[in-house]
Amino acid sequence: MMGDWLALGPQEWDAVRLSLLVSVVATLASLPLGLLVAFVLARARFPGLAILNGLVHLPLVMPPVVTGYLLLLAFGRRGPIGAFLDQHFGIVLSFRWTGAVLACAVMSFPLMVRAIRLSIETVDRRLEAAAGTLGAPPLAVFATITLPLILPGIIAGMILSFAKAMGEFGATITFVSNIPGETQTLPSAIYTFTQVPGGDAGALRLTLISIAISMGALMASEWLAARVGRRVEP
Repeated sequence: MMGDWLALGPQEWDAVRLSLLVSVVATLASLPLGLLVAFVLARARFPGLAILNGLVHLPLVMPPVVTGYLLLLAFGRRGPIGAFLDQHFGIVLSFRWTGAVLACAVMSFPLMVRAIRLSIETVDRRLEAAAGTLGAPPLAVFATITLPLILPGIIAGMILSFAKAMGEFGATITFVSNIPGETQTLPSAIYTFTQVPGGDAGALRLTLISIAISMGALMASEWLAARVGRRVEP
């Protein structure tokens, strides 16, 4: 009886697989831009820096539904960006799993940037300057000095971004709806189960899976950060 209760149905498996796919793709796609923005916020000084910082962190303080609606206005089939992508490249984001990736990436982006930025700010710039005076080009300085030192922050930012993407609901359901097998992620599937009679068991199963994945991601983050930290210690 317990085994039957724990067995996932096809719709539940689809939700788990889609959530993992969306979260991984959103995290990896956000990393290059997140690293660049974190460097700008940590090192650059220009009049619009405060505005940029506010825009980056805006998804954290806005209701997720508002973020999803703005994405729908901009990237929907009739939106300026969405119409351009559809007409010229055949790319459609609204009501597709790729749109879920975009929504999750936008919502989790501030957490990634913040973790990487804090790591960059702790780097002793005298080490970078010393490498530069020895003739190392900027790219070599970044690869051999800066990157190893900020790697724990990058890992932490990626894990936080992944965990946030796994739990994103408001922006996703607003932008791409709740289509089983296409856009129904774990939170959307849990919500669906809570709205139908007899769906409590399915909701609880997916809730436990969501907790397990999130805890596993956080524990992996701590382990990887500690391992990297030991490697870069003098």
